[in-house]
Amino acid sequence: MSLATLAAQLNIASRQARSARAVPSLWLLSDAQRLADPRPALRRLPPGSGFIFRHYETEGREALARELLALCRQRRIHFLLAGDWRMALRLRADGVHLPEYLAHRARAIHAAMPGALVSAAAHHARAVHRARINGADMVLLSPIFATQSHPGGAALGAVRFTAIARTSRLPVMALGGLNARNARRLKGSGAAGLAGISGII
Repeated sequence: MSLATLAAQLNIASRQARSARAVPSLWLLSDAQRLADPRPALRRLPPGSGFIFRHYETEGREALARELLALCRQRRIHFLLAGDWRMALRLRADGVHLPEYLAHRARAIHAAMPGALVSAAAHHARAVHRARINGADMVLLSPIFATQSHPGGAALGAVRFTAIARTSRLPVMALGGLNARNARRLKGSGAAGLAGISGII
């Protein structure tokens, strides 16, 4: 079973995804080191998926963001710009993704960008709760499993992820170390979908 199929099944089964605004079930994240050129991956991503453009330190970031946004529009992929809501507003992006320490800005971003989708990163239950009370529409909770970017780092694991996702009042996307084999352990977890880089591409 592909990650896209599993993500769709998780989304359908998620109480949070059913009760909140509709959000894509599969999310690709960009990374200047591991996914320097996201264009080939975006061309393979299923329509209706989501893409979070990070590339924080890339020279010419806004020009690249414009090009990738145009590609996402052609492919019917939701485009969120990470970190910079002013740039997202200029680009008319579909929304903004906030690092955990900026999640408190979600409500202000909604005021500046009506209808935008605002997601927030989270690494524990308190951060998920803070994202909700600050007005985020969904959270990306990580790391679920061991990751290439943080080898040896502590991971939540399927059991702790499930405990958080089932009690969250926001859709929770699973992120970190996912592949077609271990993602099956998240069935029944309450996850609203899956996010990643290597596992998705």
